[in-house]
Amino acid sequence: MDNAGAQELLMPAIHPKELWEKTGRFKLLGEILITYKDRHGKICVLGPTHEEVITDLVAREIRSYRGLPKTLYQIQTKFRDEPRPRFGVLRSKEFIMKDAYSFDRNKEGLNESYKAMFDAYCRIFERCSLNYITVEADTGFMGGDLSHEFMVPAKSGEDIIASCSECGYTASLTIAECTKDSMRQSPEELKAIREVKTSGVSTVERVSGFLKVRPDQLVKTLIYKADEKPVAILIRADHNLNEVKVTRYLNCSALEMADDKLIKDITGGPLGFSGPVGLKGVRIISDYSVAGMRNFVTGANKADTHLMNVNLARDFKVSDWSDFRYIDGGDPCPKCGKQIKLETTIEVGHTFKLGTKYSKDLGASFLDKDGKDKLCIMGCYGIGINRIIAAAIEQNNDKDGIIWPSSLAPYQVIILPLNMAHKESVKIAEGLYGKLSSENIEVVLDDREESAGIKFKDADLIGIPIQVVIGEKALAKNKIEVKTRKDKKVVQLSEKEAVKEIMKLLP
Repeated sequence: MDNAGAQELLMPAIHPKELWEKTGRFKLLGEILITYKDRHGKICVLGPTHEEVITDLVAREIRSYRGLPKTLYQIQTKFRDEPRPRFGVLRSKEFIMKDAYSFDRNKEGLNESYKAMFDAYCRIFERCSLNYITVEADTGFMGGDLSHEFMVPAKSGEDIIASCSECGYTASLTIAECTKDSMRQSPEELKAIREVKTSGVSTVERVSGFLKVRPDQLVKTLIYKADEKPVAILIRADHNLNEVKVTRYLNCSALEMADDKLIKDITGGPLGFSGPVGLKGVRIISDYSVAGMRNFVTGANKADTHLMNVNLARDFKVSDWSDFRYIDGGDPCPKCGKQIKLETTIEVGHTFKLGTKYSKDLGASFLDKDGKDKLCIMGCYGIGINRIIAAAIEQNNDKDGIIWPSSLAPYQVIILPLNMAHKESVKIAEGLYGKLSSENIEVVLDDREESAGIKFKDADLIGIPIQVVIGEKALAKNKIEVKTRKDKKVVQLSEKEAVKEIMKLLP
């Protein structure tokens, strides 16, 4: 970060509520924010991120264009009341993050700052020996115009990316585009609409089974509130609605599912039986997947009732069409038409072009060369330090345990004297420990009075890159063993040769 032109500082973990209210994020983030009342009754926020604080700082300190560009960063503990907590160090309520913020005079300056941070992130993840992918992503509650995620493929990952091996297209699942292929009209003749009783049957699986139709012959009607205004969204039942795409299309700040009362007020029926036929006073928008369908099934806006042979134009009208669904594996690539593949990943970094979203709300402006007051153009750049650890372990392990990359290992070398009662073994182990330490090599000596089997097992499990084994049999030939954890290659060397070999093995 320093080499990329950023300057380190440390910001407070406790924030005044007023800063978050100025940007509207106190309400937007809601229960994600961890708050408490101090002894004076003031509400304080445990910072989940620091856009508000850093922008307020710059607003107070930067007055002229001469103070720009500026990139500031910190390594700090963050707090979120995570709605989807997982295990270990992923999605925990408390986590360590490296976050940076750039401030520029104009968009050209932002582009330069963004590239400097993007390139720095690539170097960081390469130094961490991570096999990573960069994808264009949704800006989420951070806001802004553009963002990229740094994703590490891992089976236990909590994020999904869509990619095409043919043309190289990659995108996060939230913004991956779906083609309009499904808009091609079905040649099937229109049939007469009819009402059928489906008592106690409301889920897609149960309705399709009961009516003996495929799930892709059903259309879901989902009632939402977009900035408190109701909207009905249609999507083919074998697809999943992408709320990010809907939010972007409607250009709303808040999108949430309607409650049972609102659904009853709008449709006249209960949850699970909504349909577009007969809906009045509500905007109906639809995913492209519905456009080519004929004689499909929908809810009838009555309890325990569905409609069969529903058709567009004849039975109801749609006001807007767009891509509102998540892409599926096997769908055509939006760029080349070949098959899309889905892959689970761990997000380790995220970069954003924020623009003036925060500088406008918090008054971060400067006097430019032309004597005019202008808003700072901002960028934001985050690395989840805990996540690097999780991702590195997921990509570097075998049946025996972790295989640490040398740059991340808790120690680079572990010395294993197999018999602590053997004085010569202990003497050589301690001497070797001293020599390696004097060369600034991170080394640990396992001086426990445990069996050789336990020491070997623990050394493999912890995964320190280089193991030095000191055993009586090898010592009888004036040799010690140097083993690399990654390929389990073992060489017997003299003590002097061992130090040189270890120096060669380390980066």
